[in-house]
Amino acid sequence: MDDRIRVVVADDQNISRGFFEMYVRAAIRYQLLAGLRSARDAVAYVDEHETDLLILDIVMQNGMDGLTAAGEIKRKHPEVRIILTTSTSETSWEQKAREIGIESFWYKEYDSHSLLDLMDRTMAGESVYPEDAPKPPFGSVTRADLTERELDVLRELTGSLTNEEIAERLNISPNTVKRHIQNIMEKTGFESRLDLAMNAKALGIVVHEEDRTRGNET
Repeated sequence: MDDRIRVVVADDQNISRGFFEMYVRAAIRYQLLAGLRSARDAVAYVDEHETDLLILDIVMQNGMDGLTAAGEIKRKHPEVRIILTTSTSETSWEQKAREIGIESFWYKEYDSHSLLDLMDRTMAGESVYPEDAPKPPFGSVTRADLTERELDVLRELTGSLTNEEIAERLNISPNTVKRHIQNIMEKTGFESRLDLAMNAKALGIVVHEEDRTRGNET
């Protein structure tokens, strides 16, 4: 009888998915059941196959995002342990993951834990989340040099919203939004709100909610 831990990985990026699959195959305690290209496929697979551990990317291009899929799987299969992963530095997802009962969270580019260590600790019953926020460079500073409110404003700015629209979403005044954007530009050295938004999006400094959930209804 095969008593290895049964693992499913889901990531729409071939390189990341291949890395996860290689890691699982190389670990004696683990058995790779499937490598999937979408979060929706992960939901369907776990419904049909007994799974111990799911390694699931958050941002997917083809349909449902990982956070939504993880919540659905946890409601139907609470015994399945989940590690959510992301190549961005978007920290707001950590709290969402905790709220839906996700065991562990791993930043592909920034986490100090190895994936195997995270897998072992998660399967031992630990809930493993990063101790510190990622600190990727952003212009003249790092992400960590921006305040939470500045990150909130920057996140909405990547959605191509006006100051008035950002103000309404964050329940602050347009002048306050304008001041935050000016402060961020002074810190980072970017000379326009367009450069600011484009670089934040390209570098994964923050991710607008609509960019994460786009395609969930398809």
